[in-house]
Parts: sequence; C-alpha cells; structure tokens
Amino acid sequence: MRPEDRDLALQLHAGLCSFSLQTRPLPGIQTIANREAFVEQLVESIRRIKYITVIKLQNHSSLRADPLSELFDPLKAAVLFQRQGQIDEAFWLVFLSIHFGKATRSGWRFVRDIYGCLGSGTPWTWERTSLHPDHFIQWLADQYTVLTGDGIARHFGNHRKYETLKPSSRRSTGVVVESYVNWVHPPRTHQMLVQEAEEQVGGDPRAMFDHLYRSMEEVISFGRTAKFDYLTMIGKLGLASIEPGSTYMQGATGPVKGARLLFGGSTNAALGRPILDEWLVELERDLQVGTQGMQVLEDALCNWQKSPGVFRRFRG
Repeated sequence: MRPEDRDLALQLHAGLCSFSLQTRPLPGIQTIANREAFVEQLVESIRRIKYITVIKLQNHSSLRADPLSELFDPLKAAVLFQRQGQIDEAFWLVFLSIHFGKATRSGWRFVRDIYGCLGSGTPWTWERTSLHPDHFIQWLADQYTVLTGDGIARHFGNHRKYETLKPSSRRSTGVVVESYVNWVHPPRTHQMLVQEAEEQVGGDPRAMFDHLYRSMEEVISFGRTAKFDYLTMIGKLGLASIEPGSTYMQGATGPVKGARLLFGGSTNAALGRPILDEWLVELERDLQVGTQGMQVLEDALCNWQKSPGVFRRFRG
C-alpha cells in the first residue's frame, strides 16, 4: 500500500470494526488477512474513482480526442468536448468507452478505430451516428472482415467480453448503438434526457440515477454492470449530477458473492440480493467514502471475493 493511503486505510479499518460491533456483524472480515485485503480493495477503488476527478482537472492534448492518434482516450476526449460545450459528444464517448471497455491487451483500440471510421472518413460522431444509425450498422457490416481479420489487436474489455461485432447477432454493436440512439431519442439531447429525469423524480442525485438506470432497460446488451458503469462515469465526469444510492445487486454476480462473504462469511451464504443492498446502504453511510460510495463498495466487493485473503489488483 502506498504511504499516502495509510491514513485512509486506518480510517476504513476503524469504520468496518465499528460497524461490525455496533450495527451488523461482518464475519467475512473476522480474520486479519481478509480484513486487510478488503480494506486495500476499498482503497484501490477510491483511487480509481479519484483518477476520474484528476482527469477532469488536467490539461489534455487535443490528440486525446483524435481517433487517428495513438494518444486517443475516449474519457479524456469526453472531458475536452465537455469543456467545449459539446455535451452530446461527451456523453457519446462515455457510452462507447463503456460498450467496448478498455482491454488489457489492446487498450482503447476498438473505440478508436470504430469511432474514427478506421481512419478513412468522417468519424462516427454523435451527430452523424444519431442521424443515421442505419448507416452506422451498414458500415460495421461492411468492415466486419477488416475489424476482425486485419491482424490488428482489438479486444472488448473484461466486463464486455461477450459482446460482438457479428452483423447477424441480435446484440451486435450496431444493434446496441441503434438502441442507445433510440433511448436518447434525438432531437432530444442528452442534457434534455437528464433534465426530464429531474422533472420526473426531483433533483435528488440518487433518485435521478435510479430513474435513468431503470430507463436504460431498452439499451440492448446493457445489463446491470454496463448501466451502472455508464451512469457512474457520467456522474464522476460531472456530465450529470447523479450518483448511485444502491449497489444494484439484482443481476450482479461478483459483487453479490463479495457481499455474501462479507455479511454471511461465505460466497454461498443464503442472503438475498434485496437485503444485501439494504445492508450495503447502511455500511456506505457509516464508512463515508464520498459521493460515489456505493460504487466504491460495489467495485471493492467484486474484486475482493476473487482473492479474499490476499490483496490483488484487478482491472475491469
């Protein structure tokens, strides 16, 4: 653990012990090894979230938004577009970053090549794609052989490893993008979408997050993890004043195992998802790890259950 994180780790350790004694037992971290590994996963999750805060404040080269450049980064590009007032393009790049994910072996290459139209024409900007999603679908079909067989390494990220470009698939990237466009429903903008959510449920950031989360059911192949990751990233980048008020255990796998281990002492403990969500809300309130506290817990639990007694870094 880095020296600068030790005070935070001590705070989290004390908070977990206090919660276990005064609110609810946490049998999964009774052993010192498990407790230390879980605390380190919490610290790691907080660091990942703070990284987004850092890139919001940094100066970035314009090449970060240029898909022809090896420096292209969709999240930093979203920051640049947001600063320029191109809010729809910022949302769009966040969506693409979540749909494809950042692969361990090939980084953002998939996003870069598809957003950049393989360097052979006008990028698939939000304006171009949302006006003619059918053109985008056809282009992907035409380029399928190139994108999968030209020898350039392109991979979906770990959370998106079951996605496909295959034109015949009911959840191909083209179909996913078309459903996302339909969810935003141009000429409605992303900002208007968020404003409508606020009008319907009020300005509470957690209520708005929940409303948008449930409305995203119509985005094909965006299950629980993708919706959660997309909306939390929107919140962290400041594109919308939203934050999760739950870990959304329904549909989760890794986080559920982690929560069952934490509260029940085993990844197979007979604890239902609704009660785990309730208990995690209690824990998040006590730990006070920031506005994205539920994401901190969700991420940490998912990674911790893979190696509960020894801290290991995992990248989604």
